[in-house]
Amino acid sequence: MARPSLLPPATVRAAARRWGAMAGSLATVLAMTSCGGSTTPLNGAGASFPASIYQRWFQELAGQGVRVNYQSLGSGAGVNQFLSRTVDFAASDVPMKEEEIAKLPQGVVQIPMTAGAIAVAYNHKGCELKLSQAQLVDIFSGKINNYSQLGCAAKPIRVVHRSDGSGTTANFTAHLAAISPAWKEAVGAGKTVKWPTGIGAKGNEGVASQLTQVEGGIGYAEVAFVKEPLQSAALTNASGQVVKPTLASKQEAQSSIDLGPELIGSNPNPPKGYPIVTFTWILLYKSGNGAKHDALNKVFSYTLSEPAQAMAPSLGFISLPSDVVVKAKAALATVQP
Repeated sequence: MARPSLLPPATVRAAARRWGAMAGSLATVLAMTSCGGSTTPLNGAGASFPASIYQRWFQELAGQGVRVNYQSLGSGAGVNQFLSRTVDFAASDVPMKEEEIAKLPQGVVQIPMTAGAIAVAYNHKGCELKLSQAQLVDIFSGKINNYSQLGCAAKPIRVVHRSDGSGTTANFTAHLAAISPAWKEAVGAGKTVKWPTGIGAKGNEGVASQLTQVEGGIGYAEVAFVKEPLQSAALTNASGQVVKPTLASKQEAQSSIDLGPELIGSNPNPPKGYPIVTFTWILLYKSGNGAKHDALNKVFSYTLSEPAQAMAPSLGFISLPSDVVVKAKAALATVQP
C-alpha cells in the first residue's frame, strides 16, 4: 500500500492559522449568544473616514449582544451596496443624490453620525507646513513638486490620493474647487476625479499607510489616520487665518455648516476654524427592514447617545451638536420595519 504523502510544513502552518481564525470567530459568536444577543449580524459597508469610531461603537454594542459587521470600503462602494440591497445599512461622507434615492422605492433616511476634519498629511521630518490656498492647490496640481518651494529642506513631493470612490475625496476636492476656479474647471469635485499628479491608494487607511512608507509623501486623510511619522499641515481658511486641525478649530468650522431640513448640508470653505470639515452619514432604508428593524434602531439610538458621542474627541472626531442630535434622533424614528 502506498504511503500517504505528507503536507509541506508551510501548508500545515497556514491551515493551523486558518483554523485558529475560525475558532476565534466562533468564540465571538458564542460569546454574543451567551449575552442574550442574536447571532444574525447587521451588515454595513461604506466610508473609511469614520471607520475607527464606528468600529469602537460596534465593539461596545457587542457586549450588549448586538453584532455589527462593518466593511470600510469607501463611500462609493458603500452606496453601491446599499443600492443593491446587499447590506442592512451604509455609510457615506457625501449624502446620496436624488437620482440615487429614486432607485429605492422603500425610501432612504440619511442620518448624520459624527463629523471630522480632512488633514493634509505629509511625511517630511522637521518640516512645519503652513499652506496658503494657492500652495495647497498647486501641490495637488503638480505645480509644486519639492518641499524647498514651501520653505522646507529640499525633498521631492510625492502626492498620494485615493484610488477608490471616496467621500473623503469628494469633500477634499470640493474644498479645492471652492478656493480655486482653475481647479474647479480643470479637475472639479467628486468621489472620483482625474488627478493631475500622484499615485492612488485605497481607503483613508491605505493613503496613510502609503504616506508612512514614502518619504516626502503628501496626501489627504481623516485626522484620526495621521500618526507618526506623519504630520498635519496648517491650512488657510476663507478669512485668511492659518489653522491646524485641533478639536477647537474643527468645532469652530463645524458650527458654520447648516445641515438644513434634510440634514445633508456642507460648507467647503468656512470663514472660521479649520477649513476642511464635514459631517458623515449613516444611510438606512426607510421601510422594508423587517426583522432587523429593532436591531438597527438599537444600534443607532446608541451611537446618537451622549456616552457614544462623548467618545468622538478622543478618537479624532467631533461630537454632534445637541440640536443636530435631536434632529438625527427624529430622523431615526421615521425608519420602519
